[in-house]
Amino acid sequence: MNQPIERTASPDSTTGAQILGHPRGLATLFLTEMGERFTYYGMRALLILFLADSTRGGFGFDDKTASAIYGLYISASYILCLPGGWIADRLIGARRAVWHGGILIVIGNALLALGSTLSTFFGGLIVITCGVGMLKPNVSAMVADLYPEGGGRRDAGFTIFYMGINIGGFLGPIVTGLLAVHYGWKVAFAAGAIFMILGLVFYKFLGHYLGNAGLHVSGAHGEHSAANRKHSWMIVGAMVGVMLGAYLLAVAGVYTIDPLTLAQTTGFILFAVAIAYFAYIFLFAGLDSIERKRMAVILFLFIGCMLFWAGFEQTGASLNLFAERYVDRTIGWLNDWEIPTTWFQSFNSLFILIFAVPFSMLWVALAKRNLDPSAPAKFGLGLIMLGLGFLFMVWAANIVSDGGKAMPYLLILTYLLHTYGELCLSPVGLSYVTKLAPARFVSQMMGVWFLATSLGNLSAGLLSGIFETDNLQAMPGQFMKFVLFICAAGIVLLLLSKPVKKLMMGVK
Repeated sequence: MNQPIERTASPDSTTGAQILGHPRGLATLFLTEMGERFTYYGMRALLILFLADSTRGGFGFDDKTASAIYGLYISASYILCLPGGWIADRLIGARRAVWHGGILIVIGNALLALGSTLSTFFGGLIVITCGVGMLKPNVSAMVADLYPEGGGRRDAGFTIFYMGINIGGFLGPIVTGLLAVHYGWKVAFAAGAIFMILGLVFYKFLGHYLGNAGLHVSGAHGEHSAANRKHSWMIVGAMVGVMLGAYLLAVAGVYTIDPLTLAQTTGFILFAVAIAYFAYIFLFAGLDSIERKRMAVILFLFIGCMLFWAGFEQTGASLNLFAERYVDRTIGWLNDWEIPTTWFQSFNSLFILIFAVPFSMLWVALAKRNLDPSAPAKFGLGLIMLGLGFLFMVWAANIVSDGGKAMPYLLILTYLLHTYGELCLSPVGLSYVTKLAPARFVSQMMGVWFLATSLGNLSAGLLSGIFETDNLQAMPGQFMKFVLFICAAGIVLLLLSKPVKKLMMGVK
């Protein structure tokens, strides 16, 4: 019989042993998430290069197919956070969800490292995305559980946790890229499994510092709990059965999956779901006039979020391929040593570690002078920064089209401006969405935000596929289209920020 587990403070959270004024459990989650982000960002840096490689043991896909698979992978990693959070809330709790998610990530990376067939590789990707969906939303929820009092101390705890994410994001491409160059793709994939195992070791042996954090299961008690849990497990079983059945039928050759068609179809379905959801909210959810106005702002932010990630995630797609093929990565004074392509993927995390605190200080300083931009304005600024970053890629592409190789600093400057855009947009997005949503829809808004991110990520893969890498003369114009479209979208959002701010009806 399941005993009720109440959401109470960890005994370590406010009065127990501390590390620099924070619960020791924060270190447990910091190290666990650092291992998971090492694995995720290392894989993200390797994926499209491996898929497009035809000389060192990759699959040799054309760029459109490789980009579509990349988009599907990063999109699924976010959209599967929804069932991952639901399973934790309804059935097993965040504590166990993180553990099982980590195990799935290890298994998935092991399949990539040990397998040699397409079916094994794609099976590994599916298992990894399921693991990320279980771990990612729930480890963050446990950080919140460590600070039941809320307030500035919780914000500081999340800031430290965010540093762990970016340390893992910085180290992942560095280590896996070096291994891929010197020992091959399979060793690099194995490194992802090893670092996730290390994260799980920290999680297991330092887990006692978490107290009761992550143990709560909603609806774990009451006269209908057993029936509800049985029904929920049946839903999970059906979901797993459908995924496994579809995979086995594809492996057996009953039908053939075209990644590009699958990505396009998935994008259409997700877009249709978004339209249907907002239509329901506005027409049938019984909103009053104030709630309707605030939901209009959420729709505005949803569109901005989707557009931003569609451009930003070119980092691991078209920009990654460009770095591999057209950037001069040789360092003469190091005996012509060649920088691994994946190392450029670490600059975003490095820049976040450097500039996150200065940006937060900037917003505070502006707020004291009543000059702090509203959330809609920050979204506009983020998109403009993103678009301007692609100007450096236009410069780099012009050099390549003239027969030369681009300088590495052009790619680095692109990532710098993209990071500035992320720091304008990402930290405020979900916070404002939860503030603006009617109380009865707050949980759903988490799902809406993941849907926007997932749509943007999937679009990034599809957009990456339009680059004609064999037509060097066309590349500058293609990058310029990114500049013009994204900057135009940012300017529109910026111009609309004042009227949209009025629709927020006092939410700050």
